[in-house]
Amino acid sequence: MGIGLVGVGMVADAHARAIRDLEGTIDLRGVFSRRPEPRTAFAQKHGVPAVESLEALIADPALDALIVVTPPNARQEIVEAAARSGKHLLLEKPIERDSAAAEAIVETCEAAGITLGIVLQHRMRETSLKLKALIEDGSLGTLDSVQVSVPWWRPQAYYDEPGRGSYARDGGGVLISQAIHTLDLMLWLTGPVESVQAIAGTTAHRMEAEDFVAGGLRFGNGALGSVLATTAAYPGGAESITLNFSACSARLEGGVLDLYHRNGETERFGENSGTGGGADPMAFPHDWHRAIIADFAEAIRTGRPPAIPGRDALAVHRLIDAIVRSSREGVAISPAP
Repeated sequence: MGIGLVGVGMVADAHARAIRDLEGTIDLRGVFSRRPEPRTAFAQKHGVPAVESLEALIADPALDALIVVTPPNARQEIVEAAARSGKHLLLEKPIERDSAAAEAIVETCEAAGITLGIVLQHRMRETSLKLKALIEDGSLGTLDSVQVSVPWWRPQAYYDEPGRGSYARDGGGVLISQAIHTLDLMLWLTGPVESVQAIAGTTAHRMEAEDFVAGGLRFGNGALGSVLATTAAYPGGAESITLNFSACSARLEGGVLDLYHRNGETERFGENSGTGGGADPMAFPHDWHRAIIADFAEAIRTGRPPAIPGRDALAVHRLIDAIVRSSREGVAISPAP
């Protein structure tokens, strides 16, 4: 399967390494970025062709799909070009800067009949899949409460890059750029949030958007929860989700799942791995990206939906919009259906 890469930012390296692992089933046909020097340097580093325009990349008759890792404000034009040419799309999170713009992209792809997958790779961790299966078989009981913590750290130099942490380029701060992974995983495990009341602001950084958010959640099944997310918690730590069920409490932290059964038994699955929660945003393995890309390619081959379809990923965008709106208005907000 022929894949093209659009964008050469930090996460592009993880995608290139993942595709290299899949050599024999996926052919990286070329890389395009509007910035010539980074594009050439990336192409030389990974041994792939540097393509001078998006149109030239899409015109490749052996190209089946694009992986897009640009900032979210650069997505619409790329999506429309791919849709016109019938090329499938795998987009890095977030889809766009807010849920309305994200839904427009999803609708563009649906109208064109192309597959749209979203890179929310925390769902592909072995322990995430293990916990999902336990929840679905009912062995943990009913969900009573939830605690989510994203205690990350970013130095000021991270936000000194033009546009980073701005609404115009990124759509916000810690919520849409970092905590989106953990919030998406939470929703995948718990089901929808009915309402949220939150506070958000900027604490330790010079940036336009928020670097701290805390809030209370009420879930559709009646469970209550809390969320705290920040990039101002030096030196940074692993994100965690704790789900308290009637028969067992489950805690996901990094790549480890701990189960605390009400009968006194405990179980542990997985092993610690980097999460990118500290000063190095890329301090995590590329295995989960590899799993996302392999699944996406198989979805195209077989005609089934990918692991994380575009429409499925809209839920976390709507939750983030609700958290931001709640913090601004000082009232409880229900995410859009």
